[in-house]
Amino acid sequence: MNNSQTSRAIPCAAAAQTAQPVLSAQGLQRTFGAVVAAADVNIDVAAGERLCLIGSNGAGKTTFVNMITGYLKPSAGHIFLAGEDITQRSPREITRRGVARSFQIPQLCLPMTVLDNVLTALHCGTGASQFLKNARDANSVAQAMDLLARFGLAHQAARPVLELPGGVRKLLDIAMALTGQPRVLLLDEPTSGVSADEKFSTMDTVMQAIERSAGQTPVTVLFVEHDMDIVRRYASRVAAFYSGRVIADGLAKDVLTDGDVQRYVTGFAPVAGAARPSNAALAHDAPIASKAHA
Repeated sequence: MNNSQTSRAIPCAAAAQTAQPVLSAQGLQRTFGAVVAAADVNIDVAAGERLCLIGSNGAGKTTFVNMITGYLKPSAGHIFLAGEDITQRSPREITRRGVARSFQIPQLCLPMTVLDNVLTALHCGTGASQFLKNARDANSVAQAMDLLARFGLAHQAARPVLELPGGVRKLLDIAMALTGQPRVLLLDEPTSGVSADEKFSTMDTVMQAIERSAGQTPVTVLFVEHDMDIVRRYASRVAAFYSGRVIADGLAKDVLTDGDVQRYVTGFAPVAGAARPSNAALAHDAPIASKAHA
């Protein structure tokens, strides 16, 4: 893909076009030696959006999430949270400003109980000055149990995490990400490792719990997903990544029927037996980028 290519502009939801973005990535670049993991990524996200990031393995989705959350610093470009430049902030500083994430592989303390994992997350969110405070005070336990109840996990509170199946661990990891009451929540493949029979019920639980956790400002959700059934059902907007670039960004129904997305991301070629165009052709055919997401 030619370096001059820009993202394909697809009509997006009105909220994304008119509202002040809660999160804005501008001109993000990230290289690892000669490998380009992110190239001129421009994405604005409005409060309350459900934005799904799609793309094959290595397309740049997790690199983007890692830059937003401070685990990777971009080689160039800027990241703004509600107008504040957080590009050089540490993961802890970004978390305290209202950005939380879950991981593709749940980050849990396996020997500890479900309740103690949530209490630890609550406790760490109180700040270093409170680190020696008793994490099991009545108020903290009540908060933890309320959060577990939203995810349907209250009955699992006393079980060690190592006894839980993969799908339940996923839910617990996401629940822990919500302990800090974030305004932006990033989920890295929330249904990976979840059986096909449970994927919709798992996502229903996650989305309902997020809605119930929201205060006056809705929680903005960005999630990485490979399952197109999940994408169609839960995403209001989709950004498609290919070779470190965003090649399409817009309403889910439009992005998933876009020709380039079908060729390079979903694998459903719009024309049977169509040959993949050259890099020069890709650059020539690329439409102008959306001003709403530039």
